[in-house]
Amino acid sequence: MKIIKRHIILFLLLIAYFIFGHFTHLYIPCPIHTIFHVYCPGCGVTRMLISIIHLDFVSAFRYNQLLFILLPFGIALYINYIYSVIMKKKAWYERIPVWVYYLIIIILLIFGVIRNIIPALTPII
Repeated sequence: MKIIKRHIILFLLLIAYFIFGHFTHLYIPCPIHTIFHVYCPGCGVTRMLISIIHLDFVSAFRYNQLLFILLPFGIALYINYIYSVIMKKKAWYERIPVWVYYLIIIILLIFGVIRNIIPALTPII
């Protein structure tokens, strides 16, 4: 149950972060973009999540196309993880071969390079 409590606390902190950001318009900037002035594979995620909360899926997709597409899979993995912890069963994601995770990392890196070359893939600022 410690794991579940930690995740609930993390979720509440995330909600507090978005509420704070909503009223102050202060969000944590991307350190890679701030230092190197390039877009990382995760740039635009905060704005994407805010757009999803407002049910503006078109803008959410424009902020980060790849992570918008991967988000349902990430949510499914997370739900399966929580379910496996509660039910003390083996999670189905544990059967996914390691090479799939490496492939996802490679795709994220390629997306990070391409979004700095093709202006249409850069987040809306």
